Amino acid sequence: MPTSEHTTITPGLLRDWPLRTGTTDKKDRGTVLVVGGSRSTPGAVLLAGVAALRAGAGRLQLAVTDSTATALSIAVPEAAVIGLPETSSGSVAGDAPKRLLDLAAEVDAVAIGPGLDDIDETESLLRAVLDALPAGAGVVLDAYALGALSRHPDLLEGRPQRFVLTPNVTEAGYLLGDPDSVGSDDDLTAVATAVASRCHAVVTVYGTVAAPDGRVWLEGSGDAGLGTSGSGDVLAGVVAGLLARGADPAQAACWGTWAHATSGQRLAPRHGRTGFLARELLDEVAYTLGTV
Repeated sequence: MPTSEHTTITPGLLRDWPLRTGTTDKKDRGTVLVVGGSRSTPGAVLLAGVAALRAGAGRLQLAVTDSTATALSIAVPEAAVIGLPETSSGSVAGDAPKRLLDLAAEVDAVAIGPGLDDIDETESLLRAVLDALPAGAGVVLDAYALGALSRHPDLLEGRPQRFVLTPNVTEAGYLLGDPDSVGSDDDLTAVATAVASRCHAVVTVYGTVAAPDGRVWLEGSGDAGLGTSGSGDVLAGVVAGLLARGADPAQAACWGTWAHATSGQRLAPRHGRTGFLARELLDEVAYTLGTV
């Protein structure tokens, strides 16, 4: 894969690429829907949802397995929570209920994938939600939703929504058709560019952001501390929140990637480079975005 030239993401770059502030009306700041979880992983949806609010979204809706919906509604009182049918093993079932599709039809952005754990059910669910979304809605695909996309890399082509993918390196390999093709020491500029071109979406992978038109940005300050359970859910939620506020996909990915990495840097003096938790990133996101 050839190496592409890139632009470094800095506070100066972001100041020249300002986010839309919105008004005091929460609807004007955008509605985010997070679809994900399983009986054993509802926390992934919590992390993504709260991250979207910390990124400035005005309203939050969470869709999770029926068995975890009540607990999640208590844990995140700011959100409207609906329960989804689940399989006998506790995965979200692929047969999307009308209530979910009705919500999807009214949102400004959706994050699909955090905590999902069945590839076949996820693929059915993903297709149904994408078909229900309004034109122009922002879409973040994460985790098992990326696995579903890897089976059908043209799934997003021609759709009228705005897409951002948030893979790790293994998921990037799947998206390129070979899970063993990408390693942590590879040129992620080339990897991200290839994934963006193949999947027709903006991609952010380990600090590298690429657009389908060949543009590439690099946030080089993230380190090992971000490689912790739930960190990717936080990134997906931040990007979804920015999309809901009206950011275009490249802008949301660059701002989100920078905020994610910088929030980790702010935690390192208190917890060490590898000692902070994903939930602690949440409390840094709003301040970090506000310092630009």
